[in-house]
Amino acid sequence: MLTDSDAYLRDTPASGRTVRVEEPAPGVRLLTLDREHRLNAMSGELIKDLHAALDAVAADEDCRAVVLTGAGRAFCAGLDLHDPPARDATPAASDEEAARRRSPQAAMHVQQAIASLVPKLRNLRQPVISAVNGPASGGGFALALASDIRVAAVSARFNAAFVRIGLSGCDIGVSWLLPRLIGAGVSHELLLTGRFVDAAEALRLGLVSRVVEDGAVVEAALETAALICANSPMGVWMTKEVAWSQLEVGSLQAGIDLENRTQILTSHTRDQTEQITAFLQRRPPDYTNS
Repeated sequence: MLTDSDAYLRDTPASGRTVRVEEPAPGVRLLTLDREHRLNAMSGELIKDLHAALDAVAADEDCRAVVLTGAGRAFCAGLDLHDPPARDATPAASDEEAARRRSPQAAMHVQQAIASLVPKLRNLRQPVISAVNGPASGGGFALALASDIRVAAVSARFNAAFVRIGLSGCDIGVSWLLPRLIGAGVSHELLLTGRFVDAAEALRLGLVSRVVEDGAVVEAALETAALICANSPMGVWMTKEVAWSQLEVGSLQAGIDLENRTQILTSHTRDQTEQITAFLQRRPPDYTNS
């Protein structure tokens, strides 16, 4: 059954113009949000293009890791208030049609299309590394939080901007993700104030794992991607899946039980034997994802 977000995305196909997809290294996909003139803010077109790019990654058996970044001097400035996703420039055929476009149902279609990017990033079997090269505000902040790893340029700035435009500070999964990354106390302050966190504070809070000079953040993210790709596809996939699931597991024993089953599953793959053999023979492993 189609969800509201499925219907919204189906009605207007992705263009591919606002998200560049490149392969800078074998097994690595570099996704670049490409609305540089608007600081890569989220328009309807960008939302659909990013969904399409992530769907393509999910179906790509050769892809081992993803780097997500923004063109120019920003990662993503959040929702584009000058070109909001719900805007339809074509004249309404009737008063009824105009009312439908303004309805809560139409707004919910758009809201769910934006918010569903977060679980889509999380549910990819490939790890996602955000290379944050400037402001990551609102929806851009959510994309960074939904990534598995965050690397920041010195110029990076993060904020939950929603409360600063008259909305709830809790949006697009941010109020679930942020406390699990840096704790409830600081998270609540950031959600309630909407203030910016610079790269140095983000590193101190544990929001990012590394800060590098401007212009070097994608290279740094690719270095991390290369380290990930040196491990077996199944091992990496299960590590990502279990690590996220552990944020929702209710007890230590339940978490250990999940780990036990996953270890037995991965120990019976050919790649696990190959990884050990390659280590003992001091050579790079030749993975077959089997």
